[in-house]
Amino acid sequence: MTSGFSVLPVEGLPELREGDDLAALVADRVELRDGDVVVVAQKAVSKVEGRVVALDGIEPSARAREIAGAETDPRRIEVILREATELVRVRPPLVIARTRHGFVCGSAGVDASNAPERDTVVLLPLDPDASAAALREGLRARTGAEVGVIVTDSFGRPWRAGTTDVAIGVAGVEAIRDLAGERDPVGYELHATRIAIADEIAGAAQLVFGKLDRVPVAVVRGLDVLGDGRAVDLVIPPDRDLFRA
Repeated sequence: MTSGFSVLPVEGLPELREGDDLAALVADRVELRDGDVVVVAQKAVSKVEGRVVALDGIEPSARAREIAGAETDPRRIEVILREATELVRVRPPLVIARTRHGFVCGSAGVDASNAPERDTVVLLPLDPDASAAALREGLRARTGAEVGVIVTDSFGRPWRAGTTDVAIGVAGVEAIRDLAGERDPVGYELHATRIAIADEIAGAAQLVFGKLDRVPVAVVRGLDVLGDGRAVDLVIPPDRDLFRA
Protein backbone atom coordinates (compact mmCIF):
# COMPACT_ATOMS: atom_id res chain seq x y z
CA MET A 1 0.00 0.00 0.00
CA THR A 2 2.69 2.49 0.98
CA SER A 3 6.11 2.85 2.53
CA GLY A 4 4.64 4.65 5.52
CA PHE A 5 1.91 6.97 6.69
CA SER A 6 1.25 9.60 9.35
CA VAL A 7 -1.62 10.21 11.77
CA LEU A 8 -2.04 13.88 12.66
CA PRO A 9 -4.35 15.06 15.46
CA VAL A 10 -6.57 18.04 14.66
CA GLU A 11 -6.29 20.08 17.84
CA GLY A 12 -8.13 23.11 19.15
CA LEU A 13 -11.68 22.07 18.34
CA PRO A 14 -14.27 23.50 20.76
CA GLU A 15 -16.86 21.49 22.66
CA LEU A 16 -19.26 20.64 19.86
CA ARG A 17 -22.97 21.45 19.95
CA GLU A 18 -25.96 20.69 17.78
CA GLY A 19 -25.83 22.62 14.52
CA ASP A 20 -22.09 23.33 14.57
CA ASP A 21 -20.41 23.29 11.15
CA LEU A 22 -17.94 20.47 11.69
CA ALA A 23 -16.49 20.73 8.18
CA ALA A 24 -15.68 24.42 8.68
CA LEU A 25 -14.18 23.81 12.13
CA VAL A 26 -11.89 21.10 10.74
CA ALA A 27 -10.95 23.04 7.60
CA ASP A 28 -9.94 26.03 9.73
CA ARG A 29 -7.47 23.93 11.72
CA VAL A 30 -5.70 21.73 9.19
CA GLU A 31 -4.53 22.08 5.60
CA LEU A 32 -5.96 19.07 3.82
CA ARG A 33 -4.37 17.39 0.82
CA ASP A 34 -5.76 15.14 -1.88
CA GLY A 35 -5.75 11.56 -0.63
CA ASP A 36 -6.02 12.42 3.06
CA VAL A 37 -8.45 10.48 5.21
CA VAL A 38 -10.23 12.56 7.84
CA VAL A 39 -11.15 10.35 10.77
CA VAL A 40 -13.82 11.64 13.17
CA ALA A 41 -14.90 10.20 16.50
CA GLN A 42 -18.58 9.29 16.51
CA LYS A 43 -19.40 11.57 19.43
CA ALA A 44 -18.29 14.62 17.44
CA VAL A 45 -20.72 13.72 14.67
CA SER A 46 -23.51 12.77 17.06
CA LYS A 47 -23.23 16.02 18.99
CA VAL A 48 -23.51 18.25 15.92
CA GLU A 49 -26.43 16.12 14.68
CA GLY A 50 -28.28 16.49 17.98
CA ARG A 51 -28.02 12.84 19.00
CA VAL A 52 -27.79 13.67 22.70
CA VAL A 53 -30.48 12.61 25.18
CA ALA A 54 -31.11 14.09 28.61
CA LEU A 55 -31.91 11.36 31.10
CA ASP A 56 -34.27 13.63 33.02
CA GLY A 57 -36.92 13.03 30.38
CA ILE A 58 -36.63 9.24 30.35
CA GLU A 59 -39.06 7.00 32.21
CA PRO A 60 -37.47 3.54 32.59
CA SER A 61 -39.53 0.46 31.82
CA ALA A 62 -39.79 -2.57 34.07
CA ARG A 63 -37.27 -4.39 31.86
CA ALA A 64 -34.82 -1.49 32.15
CA ARG A 65 -35.15 -1.49 35.93
CA GLU A 66 -34.62 -5.25 36.00
CA ILE A 67 -31.41 -5.05 33.97
CA ALA A 68 -30.09 -2.02 35.83
CA GLY A 69 -30.65 -3.46 39.28
CA ALA A 70 -28.82 -1.42 41.90
CA GLU A 71 -25.67 -1.06 39.81
CA THR A 72 -26.53 1.50 37.14
CA ASP A 73 -29.07 4.14 36.12
CA PRO A 74 -32.21 2.46 34.74
CA ARG A 75 -32.87 5.52 32.58
CA ARG A 76 -29.65 4.82 30.68
CA ILE A 77 -30.68 1.18 30.23
CA GLU A 78 -34.03 2.37 28.89
CA VAL A 79 -32.27 4.47 26.23
CA ILE A 80 -30.20 1.42 25.28
CA LEU A 81 -33.34 -0.70 24.91
CA ARG A 82 -34.90 1.94 22.67
CA GLU A 83 -31.80 2.05 20.45
CA ALA A 84 -31.51 -1.73 20.17
CA THR A 85 -33.23 -3.90 17.59
CA GLU A 86 -32.07 -7.08 19.34
CA LEU A 87 -30.52 -7.91 22.69
CA VAL A 88 -27.71 -10.29 21.81
CA ARG A 89 -26.47 -10.92 25.37
CA VAL A 90 -27.45 -9.51 28.75
CA ARG A 91 -25.43 -9.90 31.91
CA PRO A 92 -26.94 -7.26 34.18
CA PRO A 93 -26.16 -4.44 34.03
CA LEU A 94 -24.17 -5.12 30.82
CA VAL A 95 -25.99 -5.26 27.47
CA ILE A 96 -24.66 -6.34 24.08
CA ALA A 97 -27.16 -5.29 21.42
CA ARG A 98 -27.71 -5.09 17.70
CA THR A 99 -28.45 -1.58 16.49
CA ARG A 100 -30.64 -0.42 13.62
CA HIS A 101 -27.43 -0.12 11.58
CA GLY A 102 -26.62 -3.82 12.12
CA PHE A 103 -23.73 -3.17 14.52
CA VAL A 104 -23.38 -5.55 17.46
CA CYS A 105 -21.82 -3.58 20.30
CA GLY A 106 -21.95 -2.74 23.96
CA SER A 107 -24.96 -0.69 25.10
CA ALA A 108 -26.23 -0.28 21.51
CA GLY A 109 -23.62 2.47 21.15
CA VAL A 110 -25.19 4.58 23.93
CA ASP A 111 -22.43 6.24 25.95
CA ALA A 112 -22.18 8.74 28.79
CA SER A 113 -18.43 9.35 28.50
CA ASN A 114 -17.51 12.69 26.91
CA ALA A 115 -21.18 13.68 26.88
CA PRO A 116 -21.71 17.45 26.79
CA GLU A 117 -23.36 17.61 30.23
CA ARG A 118 -24.00 15.46 33.28
CA ASP A 119 -27.02 13.15 33.07
CA THR A 120 -26.91 13.07 29.29
CA VAL A 121 -25.96 10.24 26.94
CA VAL A 122 -24.79 10.30 23.33
CA LEU A 123 -26.37 8.03 20.72
CA LEU A 124 -24.95 6.80 17.43
CA PRO A 125 -25.76 8.86 14.32
CA LEU A 126 -28.93 7.74 12.58
CA ASP A 127 -27.01 7.03 9.35
CA PRO A 128 -23.22 7.17 9.90
CA ASP A 129 -22.42 6.53 6.23
CA ALA A 130 -24.56 9.53 5.28
CA SER A 131 -22.88 11.57 8.02
CA ALA A 132 -19.46 10.69 6.58
CA ALA A 133 -20.59 11.58 3.06
CA ALA A 134 -21.97 14.95 4.17
CA LEU A 135 -18.76 15.82 6.01
CA ARG A 136 -16.72 14.80 2.97
CA GLU A 137 -18.74 17.09 0.73
CA GLY A 138 -18.41 19.93 3.24
CA LEU A 139 -14.64 19.53 3.38
CA ARG A 140 -14.37 19.41 -0.40
CA ALA A 141 -16.44 22.60 -0.71
CA ARG A 142 -14.23 24.44 1.80
CA THR A 143 -10.80 23.13 0.83
CA GLY A 144 -11.02 21.75 -2.69
CA ALA A 145 -9.24 18.63 -1.46
CA GLU A 146 -10.38 15.16 -2.48
CA VAL A 147 -10.41 13.34 0.84
CA GLY A 148 -12.03 10.34 2.44
CA VAL A 149 -13.93 10.41 5.71
CA ILE A 150 -14.30 7.72 8.36
CA VAL A 151 -16.55 8.02 11.41
CA THR A 152 -15.36 5.78 14.24
CA ASP A 153 -16.52 4.34 17.53
CA SER A 154 -14.87 2.16 20.17
CA PHE A 155 -16.04 -1.46 20.12
CA GLY A 156 -15.13 -4.42 22.27
CA ARG A 157 -14.21 -7.67 20.53
CA PRO A 158 -15.10 -11.29 21.27
CA TRP A 159 -12.16 -13.24 22.65
CA ARG A 160 -9.93 -10.14 22.93
CA ALA A 161 -9.52 -7.83 25.91
CA GLY A 162 -9.89 -4.08 25.52
CA THR A 163 -11.53 -1.91 22.90
CA THR A 164 -10.39 -0.55 19.57
CA ASP A 165 -11.95 2.00 17.26
CA VAL A 166 -13.76 0.69 14.20
CA ALA A 167 -15.41 2.39 11.24
CA ILE A 168 -19.15 2.97 11.63
CA GLY A 169 -19.36 5.50 8.78
CA VAL A 170 -17.32 5.60 5.57
CA ALA A 171 -17.27 7.89 2.54
CA GLY A 172 -14.66 8.06 -0.20
CA VAL A 173 -12.53 5.27 1.27
CA GLU A 174 -12.18 1.54 0.69
CA ALA A 175 -13.99 -0.24 3.48
CA ILE A 176 -12.73 -3.72 2.58
CA ARG A 177 -9.90 -4.77 0.29
CA ASP A 178 -10.68 -8.18 -1.20
CA LEU A 179 -7.52 -10.14 -2.04
CA ALA A 180 -9.26 -13.28 -3.27
CA GLY A 181 -7.49 -14.52 -6.41
CA GLU A 182 -4.21 -12.77 -5.59
CA ARG A 183 -1.07 -14.85 -5.02
CA ASP A 184 1.43 -14.59 -2.22
CA PRO A 185 5.23 -14.50 -2.86
CA VAL A 186 5.45 -18.31 -3.05
CA GLY A 187 2.51 -18.58 -5.43
CA TYR A 188 -0.27 -19.61 -3.05
CA GLU A 189 -3.62 -18.28 -4.28
CA LEU A 190 -5.63 -16.44 -1.65
CA HIS A 191 -9.24 -17.57 -1.43
CA ALA A 192 -10.91 -15.71 1.44
CA THR A 193 -8.61 -12.89 2.54
CA ARG A 194 -10.45 -9.60 3.01
CA ILE A 195 -8.70 -6.71 4.76
CA ALA A 196 -10.86 -4.35 6.84
CA ILE A 197 -9.05 -1.22 5.62
CA ALA A 198 -11.45 1.26 7.21
CA ASP A 199 -11.28 -0.45 10.61
CA GLU A 200 -7.48 -0.49 10.53
CA ILE A 201 -7.41 3.24 9.80
CA ALA A 202 -9.93 3.85 12.59
CA GLY A 203 -7.73 1.98 15.06
CA ALA A 204 -4.67 3.96 14.03
CA ALA A 205 -6.49 7.27 14.44
CA GLN A 206 -7.70 6.33 17.91
CA LEU A 207 -4.08 6.38 19.08
CA VAL A 208 -4.04 10.17 18.70
CA PHE A 209 -7.63 10.75 19.84
CA GLY A 210 -7.18 9.55 23.39
CA LYS A 211 -10.27 8.93 25.53
CA LEU A 212 -9.50 11.84 27.84
CA ASP A 213 -7.70 14.28 25.53
CA ARG A 214 -10.78 15.59 23.69
CA VAL A 215 -9.16 15.30 20.27
CA PRO A 216 -12.06 13.96 18.14
CA VAL A 217 -10.55 14.39 14.67
CA ALA A 218 -7.37 13.11 13.02
CA VAL A 219 -5.95 13.16 9.51
CA VAL A 220 -4.35 10.00 8.16
CA ARG A 221 -1.92 10.87 5.38
CA GLY A 222 0.15 8.75 3.00
CA LEU A 223 -2.20 5.86 2.26
CA ASP A 224 -3.63 4.98 -1.15
CA VAL A 225 -7.09 3.99 0.07
CA LEU A 226 -9.60 6.35 -1.56
CA GLY A 227 -12.57 4.45 -2.93
CA ASP A 228 -16.31 4.01 -2.65
CA GLY A 229 -16.74 1.81 0.41
CA ARG A 230 -19.39 2.09 3.11
CA ALA A 231 -19.38 1.01 6.73
CA VAL A 232 -22.37 -1.23 6.08
CA ASP A 233 -19.99 -3.33 3.94
CA LEU A 234 -18.24 -4.30 7.18
CA VAL A 235 -21.37 -5.69 8.85
CA ILE A 236 -21.76 -9.46 8.63
CA PRO A 237 -25.36 -10.25 7.59
CA PRO A 238 -27.28 -12.31 10.16
CA ASP A 239 -27.52 -15.26 7.76
CA ARG A 240 -23.70 -15.46 7.62
CA ASP A 241 -23.14 -14.92 11.34
CA LEU A 242 -21.71 -18.21 12.64
CA PHE A 243 -22.19 -17.10 16.25
CA ARG A 244 -25.82 -16.07 16.02
CA ALA A 245 -27.99 -18.13 18.32
